[in-house]
Amino acid sequence: MVPEISLTDPEVLTDPFTAYGRAREQSPLARVGAPGFGPVWAATRHETARAVLSDPRFELTANSYQRPDVPEHCRAYMRTMSEVEGAEHARLRRLVSPAFSARRALDFRPRVEPLVGRLLDDLPAEADLLRDFARPLPMDVICELVDIPGEDRPRWREYGIAVASGHGPAFAAAIPGIMAGAQAAIARRRDEPGDDVLADLIRAEDRLSDTEMVTLVWHLVLAGQTPANLIANAVATLLEHPDQLAALRADPGLMPRAVDELIRWCGPTLMTIPRYAREDVELEGVLIREGEAIVAAVAAANRDPRAFEFPDRFDVTRPGGGHLGFGHGPHFCLGAALARVQTEVALTALLAREFEPVKVERMPDPGTWRLSSLVVRFG
Repeated sequence: MVPEISLTDPEVLTDPFTAYGRAREQSPLARVGAPGFGPVWAATRHETARAVLSDPRFELTANSYQRPDVPEHCRAYMRTMSEVEGAEHARLRRLVSPAFSARRALDFRPRVEPLVGRLLDDLPAEADLLRDFARPLPMDVICELVDIPGEDRPRWREYGIAVASGHGPAFAAAIPGIMAGAQAAIARRRDEPGDDVLADLIRAEDRLSDTEMVTLVWHLVLAGQTPANLIANAVATLLEHPDQLAALRADPGLMPRAVDELIRWCGPTLMTIPRYAREDVELEGVLIREGEAIVAAVAAANRDPRAFEFPDRFDVTRPGGGHLGFGHGPHFCLGAALARVQTEVALTALLAREFEPVKVERMPDPGTWRLSSLVVRFG
């Protein structure tokens, strides 16, 4: 029997890992729904989720650029790679992947470190790490990545806050500013060679169009919300596991493994965006009919005992790899290497300072594991 999960269930909102884990042990597929959403199929086991994310019979639909709150003249830039399939996606991916490789992310690390240092130095003795550190950092990194002028960066932080809200007047007002800033940055890079993502793409033999490059900047702004939630979740998790926090402080060389484990354990993605069956598909003995939606339940798959030894143990020494925190298949997160480096730098610098929790509050959200505040006091 296929288990059913209600996204309004208090347990799902407060402890999705247990709720999804219970469904996973009953069946590799579940039905997930809430008023106004679903029900949709959910792949709960690691192997099944990987299969869904790499199966071309399940496709995404492109619709964010059709939102009524997006100004008409900006819609040409809204259809990101996460909404493109097939040959078009493969072409875009081939062109931009070198600029986001693991080597490029490591090369970029010295430019992330001072951004982190300045944010930490500006914190008061008692600070909300989510509001004052984790949220502004990704937008600062994006500005550095595409060479937004220093005088414009405070405004881009505001854009980041508006985009994170996902709707409303501030969201709609931020979009033209982001697009105009991206256009100006691209024009500068065409006139003045530099060392950033836009310069890499302009120098490439097969070039993206200006529209595609503006779209990429928009994609970065959208994706930049993931490191913010990941960093906050990571700090909260380490505070909840003082033995692991002590081990990491004693041996900072564990940080790459620790970040991978944190993504597995408390990554913000609880489920992927829906994919839709292009035809009738039999999966795990169940018929998914053409047009029906399916998600990968990352919260369940990342703690699947079939894929991870002692999956319910948080262990900063665990060898990395295997988790689905950045997805899998053709749409594996383009900025995964940069997000890892950004999180490593942020946590390394933060853990070099002594602090204690004052208030940790979580935002009930069935799709994203995230905090609403993380107040600490520095000693």
